[in-house]
Amino acid sequence: MRFVKTNSFFYAVYHTALTYPAPSNFSYWWNFGVLAFVCLLLQILTGIFLAMHYTPHADLAFTSVEHIMRDVNYGWLLRYMHLNGASFFFLAVYVHMFRGIYYGSYNKPRELLWVIGVIILFLMILTAFMGYVLPWGQMSFWAATVITNLASVIPLLGDTIVLWLWGGFSVDNATLNRFFSFHYLFPFVITALVILHVIFLHEHGSNNPLGISSKVDKITFPYYIIKDVYSLIWFGFIYSYFIFFEPNTLGHPDNYIPANPMVTPTHIVPEWYFLPFYAILRSVPNKSLGVVLLMLSIIILMVLPFYGRSLIRSFIFRPIYKFLFWFFLFDCLLLGWIGGKPIEAPYYDLGQFFTIFYFIYFFLFLPIIQKFEYFILTYKLKRK
Repeated sequence: MRFVKTNSFFYAVYHTALTYPAPSNFSYWWNFGVLAFVCLLLQILTGIFLAMHYTPHADLAFTSVEHIMRDVNYGWLLRYMHLNGASFFFLAVYVHMFRGIYYGSYNKPRELLWVIGVIILFLMILTAFMGYVLPWGQMSFWAATVITNLASVIPLLGDTIVLWLWGGFSVDNATLNRFFSFHYLFPFVITALVILHVIFLHEHGSNNPLGISSKVDKITFPYYIIKDVYSLIWFGFIYSYFIFFEPNTLGHPDNYIPANPMVTPTHIVPEWYFLPFYAILRSVPNKSLGVVLLMLSIIILMVLPFYGRSLIRSFIFRPIYKFLFWFFLFDCLLLGWIGGKPIEAPYYDLGQFFTIFYFIYFFLFLPIIQKFEYFILTYKLKRK
């Protein structure tokens, strides 16, 4: 014990895992933070071993992936763990964030905690996109071509940034090398931000379903390890099922065709965890406005703690907003569904409608409901 107290690293681990006080009314929705961290570790470990055999060259990348699958001992397992692990990582983070919105975890004094979480999500999106390009299949190549072209809308510097990303005048070998380097580096940056995320979490304590002070009715964290282990067991079962029985269900079959710059796929579509943002991007015919809406859809989440505050933290006690939250969740799911459909009627029209609702939810519904709740609350207090 004396060694633990004198060593700052071991003391931090000891405090986090054994003595950290947590609210006694945690539900299983709070386990997704731990699941996301486990997914991050799995992605880093499998990614390191895959990088030992991968060749970031336009002529050899696709072949090196097939070599990993066919010739490297348990290479197929490493690749399928990494491939499906990205989907499970995003799923855990999305549930983690929606839980935070539902229970008001972004409210004061946890603003910085929330902002760091959104930055982590943004870096995850960049990392996953660059990883999607690395197999150098048809969908990888054309997704890289389409997405990197979006930077051209940036005033003055747009074309220069696109040329730097490409490393030339088209998506080619230099692009692949750049993406491989950043894809290998970013997970370690994400890990550093996750550590910072935990530090800010411990500064003010965890939120709880009732939204009351986190200093009330606490128990030490080991009591929740059983819940975490139970969740990890279920995670392991579902994760293993996809790896061994449905390894390519969450991917796109065109990515098993080598990249061909002369043949454009009939329908270019990203991975499922990008689809809601992709639907927002293509909801308007103007390219510049589409990019603005895409970035705004993420930025609006980042600034949510500074304009989305409420006197009542948890939506359990906010029936009107609770009702609208489920509409918002349903809207995000429908955007994901529409993002995987062709740009034609009725999908294009529905995409515009659900995109408008996404922004109305933040810019109109949130302020109106907060003012209404404030009026009702102050009215009741005056009557008393």
